[in-house]
Amino acid sequence: MALSSAESTDGSPRLTAVEILDRLIAFDTVSDRSNRALIDWAADYLRGHGITPVILPDASGAKANLVARIGPAADGGVVLSGHTDVVPVEGQDWSTDPFRMSERDGRLYGRGTADMKGFVAVVLSVAPDLARRALQKPIHIALSYDEEVGCFGVPHIIDHLIESGPRPSLAIIGEPTLMRPCNAHKGIQVFSTSVAGREAHSSHPESGVNAVRYAAELIGALGRIADRERRSPDGSGRFDPPYATLNVGRIEGGSVFNIVPPDCRFVWDLRPLPRDDPEALLADFEAAVANDVLPKIRRVAPDGGITTERLCNVPALRPDPDGPAETLARQLTGANTQGTVAFATEAGLFQSAGISAVVLGPGDIDQAHKPDEFIGRDQLAACAAFLHRLADWAEG
Repeated sequence: MALSSAESTDGSPRLTAVEILDRLIAFDTVSDRSNRALIDWAADYLRGHGITPVILPDASGAKANLVARIGPAADGGVVLSGHTDVVPVEGQDWSTDPFRMSERDGRLYGRGTADMKGFVAVVLSVAPDLARRALQKPIHIALSYDEEVGCFGVPHIIDHLIESGPRPSLAIIGEPTLMRPCNAHKGIQVFSTSVAGREAHSSHPESGVNAVRYAAELIGALGRIADRERRSPDGSGRFDPPYATLNVGRIEGGSVFNIVPPDCRFVWDLRPLPRDDPEALLADFEAAVANDVLPKIRRVAPDGGITTERLCNVPALRPDPDGPAETLARQLTGANTQGTVAFATEAGLFQSAGISAVVLGPGDIDQAHKPDEFIGRDQLAACAAFLHRLADWAEG
C-alpha cells in the first residue's frame, strides 16, 4: 500500500490516519491477549508530539488503558473514547490476513478497521494538530482494553478522570455509526447461574438431585420473563427488538447418562432498554429461584443450592436531548435527529458517572465482527473533519 507521511515541526514523524490504522491492525489485540504493545506504541507516538499520556495497567499488567489530555487543566472538556481490543477471527473465512491491512476500491480491510481502530487512528492522527491549538477546553484521549468482553477497562478510565481531574463534561464514544450521532442504546448484563444438586445412580434418580433438571426449570423462568417483556414493547420505534431480551448462551452439566448430575451451570445475558430497571428484572428471576426451585432442591439435598454471579454490567444509554453531549453532536454534525445503536457501549458507564455521552464514529457496524471487516477512506476523512470542528469549538 502506498502511504505518505510528514514530519512535525520538531522532527517527530507525522502519520496519516491510514498509516496509523495500518500499524494498529498489525497489533493482534483480540480480547484474550495483551494490548500493551499497541498502548505502548500509541504512548510513544503521542510523546513524540509533546503530549504526555498516562498508562493505567490492569492488575496483571498484561493490559492497559491510555489517557492523555490535550489543552488546559480545566473542567468541561471532551473525552474521545475508543477501545483497543477486537473480536477473534478463528473460524472466519477471510480473503486476506486479518492482521495485515489491505486496501481495495477505497476500502481498508482488517480486523478492527471498523470496530474501532479506525476511530482510534483518526484521533491519533489529529492529536498533533490539537496539541498546537490554543484550546480553551481540554480534549482527552481515552483508549481502553476489554470492551468487547464487558467494558472492563473503561471504569478505570472514568475513575482516573474524576479523581485526578480535570473533570470532563462530555464523552464521544467513537463506535461505528457512519458519523451519525446516536443518543441511546440498550444495556447488557451477563450472569452465570450454578445449580448444585446431589449425585446418584440414574436407576434411583429420586435419591439424588438432578442439577440439569433444575437448571432447565430456571431457564424456563427466564423464558417466561422474556415472554412478558415481549408483550410490553417500547412504542417509540427506536429499538429493534423494542423490548428487553434475555438469552441463555451456554449450558454445561453432567458427565455420563447413568449418573444423576450433581451440578450444572448456564450463562445468560439481559439487554434492558433505557426505560427498564434491570435490577427489577433480575429480582423476578431471583424470586423464581427462592420460591420455586430452591425449595425442591433443599428437600432432598439440604446442602444443595443455586448461585448467580454477575459477570459484567454495562448500563443502557438514556436519551438526554438537552445534555452537553447531544447538543454538541448536533451542533458539529448538523444532525436534526439522534439515532440509536443496537449494541452496548461504554457510553452508559460515562453517563452513569455524571459525564454526558453520545455515540458517534466512523464506519458501519454491519461490517464489524465479520470476515473481511472494512472501513472506507471517506469515513476516516469525515471523522477527521468532525474532530477539527471539535477543535474549533474547544478553542472557543
